[in-house]
Amino acid sequence: MSRLTNENNSLVTYFNSKSQISEGYRKLRTNIQFSSIDSHIKKIMVASAEAGEGKTTTISNLAVTYAQEGKKVLLIDADLRNPSLHQVFSVPNHIGLSSVLSNQYSVEEVLRESYIDNLQLFTSGPIPPNPSEMIGSNRMKRLIEKLEDQYDVIMFDTPPVLAVTDALIVSSLCDGVLLVVNSGKVKKELVKKTKAALEHVNARILGAILNNIKNVAVPVGYGEK
Repeated sequence: MSRLTNENNSLVTYFNSKSQISEGYRKLRTNIQFSSIDSHIKKIMVASAEAGEGKTTTISNLAVTYAQEGKKVLLIDADLRNPSLHQVFSVPNHIGLSSVLSNQYSVEEVLRESYIDNLQLFTSGPIPPNPSEMIGSNRMKRLIEKLEDQYDVIMFDTPPVLAVTDALIVSSLCDGVLLVVNSGKVKKELVKKTKAALEHVNARILGAILNNIKNVAVPVGYGEK
């Protein structure tokens, strides 16, 4: 298992926790925590319309801020088509979520430490021939129910909403969804289409995160739908 290195500068909340960007992620965490009075937001998905909008960077840094607050956090890579969380955290990915859903390994065998206190990783594992079927299976639902009793916060990285149905399936398992928008890339029509698709499956959209065109995702906007 490889250690995190400073070469992986996407984890700014870990390597430069006093930066303005890190403070932005902490404010985002606070906004989520206070966005609901009557219900607890425990399972969070970060979504985007297209690939390359900063979704994985955003969810990774947000997970770190929850862990730094003392919450027990599980970060799940539910992108069984083009996984990337194992690269962000520099851990192996030869077994993971797909391995558990296909009954090859137990949860305990695939969970990985992230070298960040309170933060564990559930990598995607090998790319299966039937990602949507796995994500939408009853076994997936039972798995999330089991994990929910063990963690304070569970966060999901998924494929882009408009690419495949996987993200919409995961959103139905979550308490809330954050929509990441790259203002320098994605068209407004695609953002509206993504929002409509999430609402169609009754996903609760907590707000939107507007990223700039830099390599590191910067949450500069948040608001109710």
